[in-house]
Amino acid sequence: MRSRLLDRYLEPLLQGNRGACRELIRTAIESETPGHKLYEDVLWPAMERVEKLYRSDEISMVTEHMATRINRALADQIQQSLPSASPKGRRILIMCAPGESEELGAQMCADLFESDGWGVYFVGGGVPNDEVLSLVGQLRPDVLLVFGTEPHGVPQIREMIDLIRDVGSHPTMNIMVSGGVYTRADGLWSEINADLYAPTAKKAIKVANEAKPRIPEVRIPGAPKKRRRRRRSPVLAAAES
Repeated sequence: MRSRLLDRYLEPLLQGNRGACRELIRTAIESETPGHKLYEDVLWPAMERVEKLYRSDEISMVTEHMATRINRALADQIQQSLPSASPKGRRILIMCAPGESEELGAQMCADLFESDGWGVYFVGGGVPNDEVLSLVGQLRPDVLLVFGTEPHGVPQIREMIDLIRDVGSHPTMNIMVSGGVYTRADGLWSEINADLYAPTAKKAIKVANEAKPRIPEVRIPGAPKKRRRRRRSPVLAAAES
C-alpha cells in the first residue's frame, strides 16, 4: 500500500493540487486505512521527499511551500481518525529547533505520541532556551523531543541541552532529537549530547517507550565543571552539504 499510495500522492502534491491530494487521503480513510499508517507511509515520506528535492534544487521554494501546506492540512484531517490508547502516565514535550520554517514533522510526532497514550505538550518553534528550561522544570516530562531539519539550528540546540544539563532541574529526563539534519549526518545527535535519536515518528515512539529514565551525572561537590569544546563539527559540516 505504501509505495502505490505514496507514488499516487506525490504527483499532485508537487503540482500543488490540493483537491486531488485530499481525495486520495479521504478515499484511504474511507477504506479503513489506519490513520497512523497514513502518517507513517504517506505524509512522513512525502515530507522527506519534498525536503530532499528542495535541498537539491530540483523543486522551487514555491513548490516546497505549497506541498508542505497541503501535508499540514491533511495531517489535521487524518489526526481526527487516530485512535486513542489508554494513558501511559508519561509525558513528552515536543519543540522545533530554532529557525525551523515549518512544524510539520514535529506536529506529526505530537499527534502520534498522543494517540499512543502519552501526555503531549507541543510548543513548536521560536521558544527561547530559558523558557524551555522553565517549562521542563514545570512539566517534568519523561522526554524532550526536538525536531530539526536545518543545520543552522543545531548549535543552539546543543546550547539548550548543555543548559538543561548544567542546571539539572530534571536530570532523569531523556532528550531525543529527530529530523532531516540528524538523518543526513550520522552521529550528530550524539555529538550534541542528546540521549536518544529517531529517524521517524514511528521510531521515536518505539525508542521513547523503551527508554529508561536517564541516569544523572554524579558530580563531586566543589569540583569544576567540565569545559565543553566549541569547535567546528565535521559531522555538522556533512549535514550542511
